Amino acid sequence: MERHETQIINRLGLHARAAAEVVKLATTFEASVKIHRSGEVANAKTIMELLMLGATQGTAVVVETTGVDEVQAAAALVALIDARFNELE
Repeated sequence: MERHETQIINRLGLHARAAAEVVKLATTFEASVKIHRSGEVANAKTIMELLMLGATQGTAVVVETTGVDEVQAAAALVALIDARFNELE
């Protein structure tokens, strides 16, 4: 299991477009991918669960991965979050 803490830094937080990018990336891995926020947990392969986290700008989140490609999955998801979900703002 891999666990990495990071922060949502883009202005709009984990909104629909950003959540779609997370799902798109997470589903490329066999590993289970979860995102934790303030005691709540979302399956990163399910857009509705991600949106229900309500992760706004400045929110600390933990990316947790479990499975054969857990190291690669964790690194990729943290990189996506740190890159503001590839958004310009």
